[in-house]
Parts: sequence; structure tokens; C-alpha cells
Amino acid sequence: MAHKAEQEGWSPQEFLAQLCDLEATHRYENKLKRLLKDSQLPRGKQLSQYDFDEIEGVKAHHIQKKMDNLDWVRQGHNVLIFGASGLGKTHLAAAIGFGLIEKSVKVKFIAATALAQQLQRSRESLSIEDALKKLDKYELLIVDDIGYVKPSDSEGQVLFELIAHRYERGSLIITSNQSFSDWDRIFGENMMTVAAIDRLVHHAEIIHIEGESFRKKQAVKSSN
Repeated sequence: MAHKAEQEGWSPQEFLAQLCDLEATHRYENKLKRLLKDSQLPRGKQLSQYDFDEIEGVKAHHIQKKMDNLDWVRQGHNVLIFGASGLGKTHLAAAIGFGLIEKSVKVKFIAATALAQQLQRSRESLSIEDALKKLDKYELLIVDDIGYVKPSDSEGQVLFELIAHRYERGSLIITSNQSFSDWDRIFGENMMTVAAIDRLVHHAEIIHIEGESFRKKQAVKSSN
């Protein structure tokens, strides 16, 4: 950089500005790498890789808005994505996560079953409060496939505690192949289900995706 400055006759101010830009870019790229590694987002789930022509219920600009406007995250609002298996709910959730990481938002992606088991182990060791507080460092927590959580009272209870803990404090994106009417099997009892849904939808955008399974279409193409 010094050699280039001398060759091109930069002023000291120009030289310093170039050095600052270079350092800022380097730090930003390193921060992105750390955020991406910590997020555990699935690879290959960028917004540009999702085929919106094959589904109904959401358009690319709706998802892009969630990536560009950070107000909902700062306010602890949620996004709930519903749809049958194979429609790309996980893809859309991850795409939002990738977009927010580019704006230095701390994101964590985790399967609902793994999260429930993790929190249950914390409850058994009397450290669930510490586990919930540890998740507070993530401005957005993506809980994938909540419909696959085993119908046990203990796992439903810890998931409810997470939802209650993050209410109006930290954002959630939850994907599910089951509608709210089927969530009793997750939380074990009607009152807890109603309380969980009430907290989730109070400040939330709800997306319902309809269409034919991408995986099914790919399987048909492969067999032809």
C-alpha cells in the first residue's frame, strides 16, 4: 500500500484513508466468518437458490424485507413459517439468517428436537436458567421443525420456558409442518399450548407456504 501511494502520489490523508478502509474490510470479513461459524446455518440455503415460482404464500421481496429491515429483530418480533414437508421452510429461515449475519446480527440455527433435548439436560442438571441466558446472546434464534419434537411433557415444558423467556426480548424464527391446532402434542396440554402460541404470535409475521414438495419433484426428475 505504501509503495502504491508513493507511485501514485497520494497525499498522507489519502494513504491513511486507504489503510483504514483496508483494515475495516478485513475486520468485517473476519467478523462474518465468526458469526457464520457460530450460527451453524445449513449451507446452500441462500435466498437466490430458492425457487419462489414453485410455491404460493410468500414472495422473494417479503423475505428480502426481513433481511434488510432490522427493526423486527431489534424489537424481539418473530417469524413463523408453516408448510408441508419439502417446501423449503428451512431454506427460507436460513436465508433470512444469512442475510442478517451480513448486517452483523448474531444468529443461531438449531433443530427443535436438539434444542429441546439440550434444554432438558440443563433442567435435569438444575442449570436451565443459565442455558436460556446463554441463548440471549443471539438476537435471532432459528428453531427448525418444531413439529418433530417428541410428545413428552418435559420437552414441551422446556420449549415453553424458552418461548416465555424470549418473549419481547429476543426474536425467534420457527418452522413447522403442523398447524397451531396440532401443537397440543408438542406442549402436552392445552393451556401451555395456548400460552406458547399467544406469546409467539403477539409480535409475529406468519407465513403459510403451499405447493408440491421440492424433494418429490427432484426424485421424479431423477427417476425419468
